[in-house]
Amino acid sequence: MKKIKKWGFALLTSALVLTIAACGGDTASKSDSSETYNFKLAHITPTDHMWNKAAEKFKEELENRSDGRMKLEIYPASQLGTEADMVQQIAAGSVDFGFITAAYLSSRADAFTAWFAPYAFKDLESANAARDTEVAKKILATLDEQDIKGLDYLFAGNRVMLFKDKEVLKPEDMKGLKFRVTPSPPLQDFYKSMGASPESLPLPEVYAAVQTGVIDGMDMDLDATITNKYYEVAKYGAVTNHMVWPAVAMMNKATYEKMSDSDKKIIDEAIRAAADYAVTTRSAQEEEFKKTLSDAGMKIYEIDEALFAPYIKQFDEKYGPTNPLIQEFIDTFRK
Repeated sequence: MKKIKKWGFALLTSALVLTIAACGGDTASKSDSSETYNFKLAHITPTDHMWNKAAEKFKEELENRSDGRMKLEIYPASQLGTEADMVQQIAAGSVDFGFITAAYLSSRADAFTAWFAPYAFKDLESANAARDTEVAKKILATLDEQDIKGLDYLFAGNRVMLFKDKEVLKPEDMKGLKFRVTPSPPLQDFYKSMGASPESLPLPEVYAAVQTGVIDGMDMDLDATITNKYYEVAKYGAVTNHMVWPAVAMMNKATYEKMSDSDKKIIDEAIRAAADYAVTTRSAQEEEFKKTLSDAGMKIYEIDEALFAPYIKQFDEKYGPTNPLIQEFIDTFRK
């Protein structure tokens, strides 16, 4: 009789262990998540620009890493409106992701101005390495108060200067020129300090504005100079590489925070892979892009960075004291 009781107790104990293990298995399965997602991503660049290629890479990474649970629709070329519209949609949750220029964000969150410190980086690779610094992460985190999760930075080419029919050889030659500049205070102030008159034209109007002489040139990158065919209306291209041009990869904060840890990890790793792909690919294209523009008839040349020293100093002295993160950024990278 005692032997039977012992066997009964052993069987009961085994059953309980199996039940607990099964419940634990269900819990693990839920934390790993089997939820499916149909995401939307918006940005301003045309389909052949590096940021759209990065968006396509992000889509591929999401689908592969999630075994197809995460789908992504991409809306390029301002299909969903201006960057202001897109940021509003992301904050509201009607759009999940965006690649938004730091230039636009500097008008909403002062700290992003730091990225436009002129000549803060010697090349694109140096700027890309800055993504992982503490100050860069702290700047991203300032988006939290706007119901947005800052995920990472993506780089296209550095900024260059395009001129309709004047070969500018030093900063002082900019005096009196009407110059299209993204409507961002730090960019506009940089050109004003050299005597230029910044104009904030929407990108779709820029080609015709140069062609008709409404403006004398523009602040641009080599990528967009090719994809928008600005070489047809601007004769001179000064490859100054005076500022980096990051897009900020962002997501609706509430959507991100309610995801499982494993799904958050997929998002984080997929966007990092896309950002790495973008900068590696773009860096390899620098000489190719210069040759493409030269072959198209544009005169491509350089201006000595040393000539900009007074304007660099002016920028740092004006903007560093306005925000501790901007000052920290300048102190970190002005070495």
